[in-house]
Amino acid sequence: MRSGRRATVALILLCAAVFLDSMDLSLMGVALPAIGADLALPEGTLQWLVSGYAVAYGGFLLLGGRLADLLGGRRMFLASLAVFAAASPAGGLLSDGWLLVATRVVKGVAAALTAPAALSLITTTFAEGPRRNRALGVYALAGASGYSAGLIASGLLTEVSWRLVFFLPVPVALLVLAVAPRVIPAGRTDAPRTGFDAAGAGTATGGVLLLVYALTETNWPAGVAALALLGAFVAIERRRRDPLVPLGVFRSGRLTAANLAALAWACATIGWQFAAVLYLQGVLGYSALDTGLGIVPMGLAIVVTANLAGRLIGRWGLRRTAALGLLVQGAGILLFLRAGASGDYATVLLPALIVHGVGNGLSFPSLNIAAVGALPDNRQGLASGLVTSAVQIGAGIGVAVLAAVMAVPTSPLDGYRAAFLTAGAFSLLGALIAYLGLRARAEPPAGEPANTTPISTPA
Repeated sequence: MRSGRRATVALILLCAAVFLDSMDLSLMGVALPAIGADLALPEGTLQWLVSGYAVAYGGFLLLGGRLADLLGGRRMFLASLAVFAAASPAGGLLSDGWLLVATRVVKGVAAALTAPAALSLITTTFAEGPRRNRALGVYALAGASGYSAGLIASGLLTEVSWRLVFFLPVPVALLVLAVAPRVIPAGRTDAPRTGFDAAGAGTATGGVLLLVYALTETNWPAGVAALALLGAFVAIERRRRDPLVPLGVFRSGRLTAANLAALAWACATIGWQFAAVLYLQGVLGYSALDTGLGIVPMGLAIVVTANLAGRLIGRWGLRRTAALGLLVQGAGILLFLRAGASGDYATVLLPALIVHGVGNGLSFPSLNIAAVGALPDNRQGLASGLVTSAVQIGAGIGVAVLAAVMAVPTSPLDGYRAAFLTAGAFSLLGALIAYLGLRARAEPPAGEPANTTPISTPA
């Protein structure tokens, strides 16, 4: 096989893997009501099928980038994808709710190791310049399209059986594992062996998982333990000579604001999608297929607006574009309050979905550009990894918070209304953070160790 063709095939395989990583977050969405009904699981347990994956993904992402550099990109890519493939059918065969959650956490860790290894392999396969830029663009598109495809596929498969949702990634993953060793180069392994900082990744992820548990179960001892673990993470990072997250970078107000706004963005949009899917099927009586197809216009609005976001950023600036996008996204969420117990799709739900999609497509690219632009070129991997982690962890926290909010009111409809209000508040908070914090570029602090680990583009 000629080198050019081999590189193209390698790119397809690497993009297929990140497509699966992104799709797996959204695959659960439409299937959750069917899983809950079949296994008699409460909403508090169902939310862990989303939160467990997202928090594990976000918590171990930076560690995945470090391992790819230290152990070799291809080795990490194949090993983590094999774990991902093995955990997928296990989820489809189980009927115990918490065992099902455990497979989702395992898949989240596997995805966190797969994505940065794949991006690292792209940078070693394609020389710097137009070819690499095109490859990275295709890679980012694969991640973005995977999430939308997951919503549609989830609706189609759940009409037959929700268990098929767990089996869907398996054939693609096995195909990639069969072909990848023949076409993907080994990648670089010349990074200095400075250690993994597994303690940092473990305390951060464990702290957020316990925080999510404390929110959903109103368990205050778990909340205290979560704060203790997060405090231990800060202490570990301050003392290590090779920290997973150099805390000094957060002296950049722009970087901090971009990541906090991205976390609020994910709390709002991913949390809202969790509540909206349950609302559409539980209150309005939509089938899984109707739900998946009904969300398609929102996905199209996101894609179209995201393609226009660059022009608007050039005209209005990052601060205004990000803040406006979050405000519009919040308006779309709050428009769902009009639906009530029998909302018409064409006149009530469709406008809300499109408005939400437009705001989403404006805010997400703006926040990512602001985050990576806050650090110099030799720290782009760190900047990208931080904002991706913020999005994934925000997704887990947002779903947990909205699940807890829905359980408070006495009637289900009031619970959904409270959830939509909470999601809208998250979006408005993100808009405020973006508007106040993205005023001007802040130079990153000097003296912090550079981290050039490539990290995946958020989906």
